[in-house]
Amino acid sequence: MKIWVDADACPVVVREILFRAADRTCTQLTLVANQLLNTPSSPNIKTLQVARGFDVADDEIIERLDAGDLVITSDIPLAAEVINKGGQALSPRGEMFTTENIKARLNMRDFLDTMRASGVQIDGGPSAFSQRDKQEFANSLDRFLAKFGLEG
Repeated sequence: MKIWVDADACPVVVREILFRAADRTCTQLTLVANQLLNTPSSPNIKTLQVARGFDVADDEIIERLDAGDLVITSDIPLAAEVINKGGQALSPRGEMFTTENIKARLNMRDFLDTMRASGVQIDGGPSAFSQRDKQEFANSLDRFLAKFGLEG
C-alpha cells in the first residue's frame, strides 16, 4: 500500500502529519504537485513534479495508483476516480470518501458549479483549516493505517 498526495492544495500541517506517518510505518509516500515541494530527507518520502495544467497531477496519480492505495485529496472528482480504481480517498479534513458517499458529494459539487455558471452568487466556501480539522485528519489516517497493520 502506498500513499499519494494531491499536494498542490494540501495544507502544510497535513503534509507534516503524513511525513511522520510514512516514516513511523515505513510506508511509501509520494507528493504529486506542479511545483517544487520541500520534504524531509527520507527513503519513504518522495515528490513527483508534473507539468502545470488542468488535472495533470490528478491524472498522474490515477495512472500510478494501485488498488488499495490511499490518496489524500480534497478534489471530489479525483476521489471518485480513486474509488472507481479500487483505491481509498481521504480528505485533508479527515473525511474518508467511500462508494456510499462519493456520488452525493459529486452531485452537490456539480449543482454548485451549475449555480455559479448561471450567475448565482454563492457565498462562502470551505472554512479555514482548523486545529480540529488537523486532529480529524490525524485520527482518520491512524485508523486507516491500523486497518493495514501499519500502526508503527
